[in-house]
Formats: sequence, C-alpha cells, structure tokens
Amino acid sequence: MNIKISKELSELCPGAALMVFSYEADVKESPKELIALLDKTINNLHTRYTMTDLPKLTHIKDTRAAYHNLGKSPTSYRNAAEAMLRRIVKGNDLYHINNVVDINNLISISTGYSVGSYDTDCLSGTVEWRRAPDGESYRGIGKDVLNIEHLPTLYDEKGAFGNPTSDSRRAMITPGIHRVSSVVYSFSGNHEFDLIASQYKKLLITHCGATEIDVIIIN
Repeated sequence: MNIKISKELSELCPGAALMVFSYEADVKESPKELIALLDKTINNLHTRYTMTDLPKLTHIKDTRAAYHNLGKSPTSYRNAAEAMLRRIVKGNDLYHINNVVDINNLISISTGYSVGSYDTDCLSGTVEWRRAPDGESYRGIGKDVLNIEHLPTLYDEKGAFGNPTSDSRRAMITPGIHRVSSVVYSFSGNHEFDLIASQYKKLLITHCGATEIDVIIIN
C-alpha cells in the first residue's frame, strides 16, 4: 500500500506516524492458541489497570491530545485501543472475529496503539492519512453511519475507509486468502515500532500463515 501523511495532519499532530504491514494471509477463525494468548493478556490487563489509569497511558494520552487538536472529542469518539481497554477494565471480554483482527486487538491492547487491517484488493491508488472534512461519514463495521468528520482518516481514490476509532465496511477483512494491509496508528512518534514489528510479524506467521510480509514506517 502506497501511503502518505498529509501536511495538515502532520502539523496538527507532530507525533503522527504509521507502521504498515503488507502480507498475504489465510483469514479464518482464530486457533485456540491465539485465543488463549488473547484471553491471558485480557486477564492480566484487567488486574493491572483501573479506569483512572487509562488516560495516563502514554499512547492513549497522545491520541486523545491529537483528537483534540483535530477538533474531535476524544471521549465521544474514543480510539479503538482505549475503547477495548475500557471494556477489559470493566470485566467485559472482547469479541473474537478472525485471526487477523484478533491479532490486531492483541497488539492494540498490549501497546495502546490502535490498529486497523484492510483488504488491499478493495483499495485503489495512493492512500493518504488526513483530517476528515466537515460532515464526512461512512458505514462503519457493526454500525450504520459513523460520523468521522475531523477524525484522522485513511483515504484512497474511492474515499475514506479507516481511522483509529472505527473502520468502514468497504475494506473489512473477511474469511479466505487475502492480501492485507495492517496499519498501526501512532501519535507518539515511531521510536517503539521496531520492537512491535518483530512481535507482530511472529504472530502473523504463527497464527495466520502470513507470507511475503513487508513493513514500512511513515512519519
């Protein structure tokens, strides 16, 4: 996926950075080993954090500040990492979707970065990460119409398709062999990306049979 960050987004959010994994994967129900790892991580986080701890976590705090700078309420439109951590602290489980998405969620709750995965064949042309304009919306996954105005959103030639809060249905990951682009959204720079990349690649190979994995960092 050829991707860039808009000048406006970089200026409003100086820590904005992306790490993009491109690979082929066999998308299917998560194996029991991945579910066990995800459940163990959820249990550990539930005992580790309280609700008042979450806004103090570096990546959650930086993402909240970025949303504020972009003109979007970070509490009305929580980023996915924070939303999942809040569910965990409350004692609620996360939904098991498929192996690719479950790995997204595992990385996200472990690091505080939101992660989105997209079917590359559903995308067209150069992708740009930019501030969504006034009145922008799309049909979200598991939602009807999602108000995405002012959210830091990925656009291709067909329009908006993903952001750190909720993705559109257009490029959602479905069962089968697919080319996938997984995006780690950061507002804290890229200094932790190398460590995360190693862990992410190992999970993709082990639980998704991922091949031809390519990793790029954009900031």
